[in-house]
Amino acid sequence: MADGLYVTMNGAAARAAQLEAIADNLANAQTPGFKAARPAFETFLPASGADDKAYTAAVATGFDLQPGPTSPTDNPLDVLPEGDAFLGVQLPGGAIAYTRDGRLSLDSERRLTSSGRPVIDASGDTISIPPGVEPRVDASGAVYAGAVEVGRLGLFRLGGAVDRVGASALVPAAGGVAEPVEDGRVRTGVVELGNAGALEATVDLIAAQRSFDASMQALQTYKRMDERVADVARVR
Repeated sequence: MADGLYVTMNGAAARAAQLEAIADNLANAQTPGFKAARPAFETFLPASGADDKAYTAAVATGFDLQPGPTSPTDNPLDVLPEGDAFLGVQLPGGAIAYTRDGRLSLDSERRLTSSGRPVIDASGDTISIPPGVEPRVDASGAVYAGAVEVGRLGLFRLGGAVDRVGASALVPAAGGVAEPVEDGRVRTGVVELGNAGALEATVDLIAAQRSFDASMQALQTYKRMDERVADVARVR
């Protein structure tokens, strides 16, 4: 019975990881720039070499980089990189992350920011706006203060594995890369929402919850059977 308990426990743990990822996707369906998590599962044979049992585990979580739906805002500082490009932003400590959240604003130092993170140009420098003028961004990603170009949004394309930082920023993981996009363009007055559809995530959540409940019921059944076997052994 113990083998059945371990197999069922592994299945329940894998479903719990799936539930957590789907719940996160559902909660952030309307979050600008959010990229859905997709857990990956793998089946293992036991170390004993027995081929009549298999253990399932959630071994990794990938992120879906497909574009999400867009929403017009008519705000001239809301931008959306075209295609699969990402904006570059500076994290605390100087590391660079990448995001599709193009809701730009100025911080207290008059640096152009996205969700509080300074936006960078293609060379990795932040973009500052002189006092007394309002910035604007054209379709080529050029940033103007009045009639003067003060910088150009850095646009990058991600390849390979990534990790998520916060709700809408990504960083390359082991083997991942971020390459500058030449002649990239942006749309203004529009933002991209999360690419996890609320309806899809709800359906997935219900299916995963049912599978988790089935695993827990099986776990309880194996537990009761073990207790019965122990009771029989004590009687003898």
